Amino acid sequence: MTADARPCVLVFAGLDPSGGAGLSADLQAVAGQGAHALTVCTALTVQDNDRVYGVQPVDAGMVLRQAQALINKCVISAIKIGITGSAANALAMAEVIVRLRERQPELPVVLDPVLASGHGDLLSRDDAVQALAPLLSLATVITPNGPEARALSDATQPDAQAQALRARGCRHILITGGHSDGDEVVNRWYGPGPHAPSAAAMITGSAYHERPREWRWTRLAGEFHGSGCTLASAIAGQLALGVPTAVALENAQHYTYLALRDAYAIAEGQRIPLR
Repeated sequence: MTADARPCVLVFAGLDPSGGAGLSADLQAVAGQGAHALTVCTALTVQDNDRVYGVQPVDAGMVLRQAQALINKCVISAIKIGITGSAANALAMAEVIVRLRERQPELPVVLDPVLASGHGDLLSRDDAVQALAPLLSLATVITPNGPEARALSDATQPDAQAQALRARGCRHILITGGHSDGDEVVNRWYGPGPHAPSAAAMITGSAYHERPREWRWTRLAGEFHGSGCTLASAIAGQLALGVPTAVALENAQHYTYLALRDAYAIAEGQRIPLR
C-alpha cells in the first residue's frame, strides 16, 4: 500500500434517502476517523428524517457480489453491519466474514443490531431478531440500545442482557442509554471476561474491574437521525486504524457526542448529526 493509503471498513447497511442514517451516515462517520468506507447496500428504504415507510431488501446474491468485488481488490481492516434487510442477507454477510477471517482471524466486526427506527418502524422483511442470529457469534463489538438489548436477550437489566449476549458469542457489548430517562446518557461496556475491564486494563492486561465500564454523557435536547449508525461506524473506523478496543470505544463516543451536539436540521423533526 502507498503512504497515502487509508484503511478500509467494509460496511453492510441500507440506503437512507434522507442522508441521515444508513450508508450515508456510515460513510461519513468512518471518514471522520481517517478510514475509508466500502459500502455494500443491503436494502433500499423509503424514509425521511423521521419515519420509515418501506423497506426493499437487496437480493442476497447481489449483496455477496458487491462484497466480493471489494474484498478481491481491497484489504479490509474492519467490518461494520447495520440493517440486514433479510435473514438471507445476514447469512451472506456471515459467509463474507468467515471467508475474510480465514486469513485475518482477528478482523474486527462491529454489529449495530438495528431492529427498528427510532419511531418503531420495522427495518427487515424477516423477523429482525432471528435475522441477526448468524452474526451475533461473529461480532467483535455489538452496540445495542436499551430496547434492542432487551429484544435480543429477553432480559430487563443491563448486566443480564450482557450475560445473555455473551452466551451467544458477542465479545464486547456496549449497551447505550439514549432511550432511558434522566439528565445523563449512561453507556455500559461489558468486555470479554467475567467483568468488563477498564480502558487501562485493556491496554496493560491488568486485572478486570468488578463492574462494567461506564461512560456518562450530558443528555442533549432534541432527537437525532442516525445516532446509532454514527457510533457503530466510528468504532469500526477506530478499530480499522488499529486502535485498542477501549480507546476505540472512548474516541467513538466522544466523536458521536460532538456530532449530535452540533447536529443540523433539514426539515421538521429529527436533526442530522454533523459528522
